Amino acid sequence: MIEAKLYMGSDIVEKEERGERRSPYDGKVVSTFPICGAEDAEAALKVAEKAFEATRKAPVSQRIAWLRDVAKRLKEEKEIFAETITDEIGKPIMFSRIEVDRCIETIELTADALTHLRGETIPTDATPSGRKSTAFWRRVPAGVVVAITPFNFPLNLAAHKLAPALGAGCSVVLKPTPEAPATAYLFARLFNESEYAVPDALSLVYGDAEVGSALVTSDIPRVVSFTGSVPVGNIITKSAGIKKVSLELGGNAATFVEKSADLDHAAARCAFGAFVNSGQVCISLQRIYVAAEVYDDFAAAMAEETKKLKVGSPYDDDTFMGPLIDDEAKDRAMSWVESARREGARIIAGGELVDGIFAPTVMADVTDDMAIVCEEVFAPIVSLVKVDGFDEAVGKMNDSPYGLQFSIFTNDLKMTRRALEEFECGGIVVNDVPTVRFDIQPYGGMKLSGVGREGPEFALEEFTEIQSVVIF
Repeated sequence: MIEAKLYMGSDIVEKEERGERRSPYDGKVVSTFPICGAEDAEAALKVAEKAFEATRKAPVSQRIAWLRDVAKRLKEEKEIFAETITDEIGKPIMFSRIEVDRCIETIELTADALTHLRGETIPTDATPSGRKSTAFWRRVPAGVVVAITPFNFPLNLAAHKLAPALGAGCSVVLKPTPEAPATAYLFARLFNESEYAVPDALSLVYGDAEVGSALVTSDIPRVVSFTGSVPVGNIITKSAGIKKVSLELGGNAATFVEKSADLDHAAARCAFGAFVNSGQVCISLQRIYVAAEVYDDFAAAMAEETKKLKVGSPYDDDTFMGPLIDDEAKDRAMSWVESARREGARIIAGGELVDGIFAPTVMADVTDDMAIVCEEVFAPIVSLVKVDGFDEAVGKMNDSPYGLQFSIFTNDLKMTRRALEEFECGGIVVNDVPTVRFDIQPYGGMKLSGVGREGPEFALEEFTEIQSVVIF
């Protein structure tokens, strides 16, 4: 069991009242954490405000060395981090190790991107009203950053905020998900104990709405970076005030399986994209629109691929899918399935509990008026919808308040081009699932799926401001 600590800048602050985190798999206490309130959030912000004077002046070479040192230490402690992720959120150990590897890459990519953080010269005499000068624009640190992270990727999604924010020269207050306090603590410790750390640049507080509200509404932070649900993102947008807000919110990821597609490949990849991390991914495949000519064959292949997936203990090396984050999520998943079944959908795989774990579930004959395709289910459930062709598919895919990532399976080049032109989303994948995300790429959504972009090179823009300079 790990005792997570509260960081006020570089200093650990002890608190008597502590909470506990239980494993979603077996209910054992796996970590404890200090109970924080609004006063702790306010104190951490004041520390960060003072620390910003040092972080903004720290040489880029020091920030790069800092990030590389954290990545190096993370490699050395990979198994500890992976086991902690599995303990706290029930992610299968195979995927927890992958998350640690991705986190290392995210940090290293940020260090690389810092060498390209530059501006441009401006010809101020290009217009008759101008005159000759030495002019340019550059990027400067935005200020104090509030970073709020979710449970589904508690390490790598924290890295997507901490690495570029600290690398850009900002100071940060991190409020991690309540479901993974120890993961956040171990990660923050790597930053704060590094020999290259800027003193007090990173604070760590825990809590739910009270702490989050105190952080977001304060006048101290200049950037709020949040990953989570649309309702909370909406609250943040309305309460943050005049500051930069970056939101990576929910999705209702969809794909179209066109008649020329390799059905076996599509089914195998769709099973992966729908059920990895128990469907608890913003870009988890939720809607599969299938051309009528191949619908029955694809449905059979999809059911077969789903039944191959091993469901069970997240501590087994070959387990593909473990438990949902909590019993409430499991009950909600069961209600989604029952609702769709009552409305006429068929269960062709799953729809049951396997040793207490909600099994990966494929629903066939789903129609547009069923709630299961209208909202983000955030569970291992995928819906098959029969369509006449691309025109009908793209209309249904775009008819959603979300627009994070879509994909298409096709061997028709013209169809691919149409998808690139007509899909209304932040990311498009061809011949794979919309669940594909490479940490080097720009990542974010349209519509209710968010504002701003992640990915080290692009996140650096979120945590900096453009400053114009004119010298006569």
